[in-house]
Amino acid sequence: MERDVQFIGQSTAFLDAVERASRAASVRRPVLVIGERGTGKELIAQRLHHLSPRWGEPLITMNCAALPETLIEAELFGHEAGAFTGAMRARAGRFEEADRGTLFLDELGTLSMAAQERLLRAIEYGEIARIGASRPVQVDVRVVAATNADLPRMAEEGTFRADLLDRLSFEVINLPPLRAREGDVYELADYYGRRMATELEWDTWPGFTPEAMAVLEAHDWPGNVRELRNVVERAVYRWANEHAAIAEIVFDPFENPWKPVPARAPAPLERVEEASATIRPIPPLSPGHGFRESVEAYERGLLVEALERHRWNQRRAAGAIGLTYDQLRHCMKKHRLSEAGKKSQLDPDGQFSQANHRER
Repeated sequence: MERDVQFIGQSTAFLDAVERASRAASVRRPVLVIGERGTGKELIAQRLHHLSPRWGEPLITMNCAALPETLIEAELFGHEAGAFTGAMRARAGRFEEADRGTLFLDELGTLSMAAQERLLRAIEYGEIARIGASRPVQVDVRVVAATNADLPRMAEEGTFRADLLDRLSFEVINLPPLRAREGDVYELADYYGRRMATELEWDTWPGFTPEAMAVLEAHDWPGNVRELRNVVERAVYRWANEHAAIAEIVFDPFENPWKPVPARAPAPLERVEEASATIRPIPPLSPGHGFRESVEAYERGLLVEALERHRWNQRRAAGAIGLTYDQLRHCMKKHRLSEAGKKSQLDPDGQFSQANHRER
């Protein structure tokens, strides 16, 4: 899949970050990019590389969080044959692959202390040693690192090397979250919407209704631009009429009205006693009613009481009396209860009316 390498936005905070990256590109120093997930940290790394004198050399990317701690050092610095179990032949690491180019280390805050120590030496002296090798090799690599962690706080707590942080922080580029980029939601939504419409081979781009755009701009966007792209492309893909403005936005694709209700833990004894004190007593029955009729009447009364207490919100009522939504619906059907007739289910004094009970 082709990577999206375009910068879309016009907010001052965003343009300032891009400008800072452009100025730092020509300097042969490490750069640290800080930002939440989905803010475009890798795009900044690409800009730093392509605007630098190293633009014709390799840009190597490594996600430090994607590998177990035992393999990170071998991935970064390489290894010799037989250096550890499974190392059947020698392999160059990411530093050697990025020689004369740029190495982008994403999720830097997840590196182990041992890997941090070796990384410090590689940045400080341009010298690395493969695992199992007796001699170091020289490399010319510019390191660009990114994270969403609070590295200064981690350094104070001793979970990140302070000297490595000093070496990496020649320039720090802080990327603003989407919620702080005034006006950029509209620009991004229009861009991704048009691109998705083209992919779907629509003849026109209808845009979003004012109400739908207002919903997009009011969202908090915890996933930032990556989340917005998914939301917009999903809205376009699900919209059936290419000649009408898009009016439906779905933020959570996992939303499920039939989602299973998790099992409820048994209530403490004191809560059971407290609840039992509020249970409506069994109403007296007229002569001739037996045990079965009494049980059904009491069951119906409990259902009506729970539904009334929760204003006929069936999911809440079901949870309050320990039923699943489907079980409650079954009981309502059994007792012929419906919201349309809810006002007639109880007597004026709030007691269950036996006259409403229908024998089956």
